[in-house]
Amino acid sequence: MMAKKHTHDSKSKKENKHSVVNKRSLDFLEKYINNAAPTGFESPGQQLWLDYIRPYIDTHIVDTYGTVVGILNPSATYKVVVEAHADEISWFVHYITADGFIYLRRNGGSDHMIAPSKRVNIHTEKGIIKGVFGWPAIHTRTSEKEETPSMKNIFLDVGCVTKEEVEKLGIHVGCVATFEDEFMLLNNRYYMGRALDNRIGGFMIAEVARMICENKDKLPFGIYFTNSVQEEIGLRGAEMIAHRIQPDMAIVTDVCHDTQTPMMSKVVNGDLHCGKGPVVSYGPAVQNNLLKHIIQTAEKNKIPFQRQAASRSTGTDTDAFAYSNAGVASALISLPLRYMHTTVEMVHREDVDNVIKLIYQSLKAIKNGQDWRYIK
Repeated sequence: MMAKKHTHDSKSKKENKHSVVNKRSLDFLEKYINNAAPTGFESPGQQLWLDYIRPYIDTHIVDTYGTVVGILNPSATYKVVVEAHADEISWFVHYITADGFIYLRRNGGSDHMIAPSKRVNIHTEKGIIKGVFGWPAIHTRTSEKEETPSMKNIFLDVGCVTKEEVEKLGIHVGCVATFEDEFMLLNNRYYMGRALDNRIGGFMIAEVARMICENKDKLPFGIYFTNSVQEEIGLRGAEMIAHRIQPDMAIVTDVCHDTQTPMMSKVVNGDLHCGKGPVVSYGPAVQNNLLKHIIQTAEKNKIPFQRQAASRSTGTDTDAFAYSNAGVASALISLPLRYMHTTVEMVHREDVDNVIKLIYQSLKAIKNGQDWRYIK
């Protein structure tokens, strides 16, 4: 159902000679980010991801709802999950007015504040239909009547004048709309685009698989590179696949907030920087011995890292794995990101490299059958 769309900007493919990411990887990243894969409709992006990772794995599985798992050493009894989530926020068509305007519901944490004047792709059985979030011109608004965007007043305009005309385009209640925006490299320093939360995670775990394959590492346990669906609506994909894999441990990667930009509160969100390395999390869902292993790995390999406190939950797929199957030793390695759930999400290239390195080195340092319990 979801049509694919991407462009070829040579600037976005400029390779950093010191990076672990190569040109083929960057080509894949651009195509992967530009492709639409909203919650519940992730299959086109999942196919791209599987096609990329296929040369670096032994086999794969796909579950009923579209989570894809690339497996190394599937016969091993000790199972290690390396996980990210594949879905992006979007909108559902909810109501079409008699005069052809479209009102929406969120699919995930879509931000109504950024919607006005954005272009969208509406995904239908007939293909992509273009539309825009309309908004009254500034000339027609007064301070006394100034309205802020809300789910009650944002709407799509597809250039139609009747509901019937909209429906003839193939648009109906339940169609999904995504913002139209594309990947780019900003100042040769930041990857930027929509859906970096968290397809950049899928990219990073695929790069770990590539490094293991190309370096001919023979790890004595099974590694399950897991690209989960439906994280944005409650960690549902991870919840399902955790029960299917029944892993012994899980390293999850997701994004967290860079707090150095204006209007961000360090008191509320911590003091985290793009460009200063991966972020390790403390919290009940994080198994402390596994966390200690990751920190020691970072220190041994001189990989910079930062710390954050997650309180009662991490809000990521870490929680789904940790509390599955009578308890799975789980840890979270986050990538600092600016402007989450917008069309201009930004992550630092060096942080991406260092997340990849940290996961890779942490895997290499795991002993087969390692027991993470405190008391034995």
